[in-house]
Amino acid sequence: MLAQLRTKSQITIPKELVAKLGLSEGDKLDIYEKDGVICIMPVTVYPKKYIDALRLEVEQVKANIKDGKQPAFSTIDALFDNLEGN
Repeated sequence: MLAQLRTKSQITIPKELVAKLGLSEGDKLDIYEKDGVICIMPVTVYPKKYIDALRLEVEQVKANIKDGKQPAFSTIDALFDNLEGN
């Protein structure tokens, strides 16, 4: 598929690729050059508060593992039973 560079350095991503990748208006795309090739990759941007909360949760799990307080499960079903309170 060919795309043409337009004024203001704009291109249009072919409709087939947009549909195949499930892209929609407003999605973020990372554009970079690697070995002379222009690469365009869809990305998800998360709010800083979400990332900070996730980082804190991971730190707590690591501390629980170190202290022997993090539960271990032998199967995925056992994990989900625990999460559901069974």
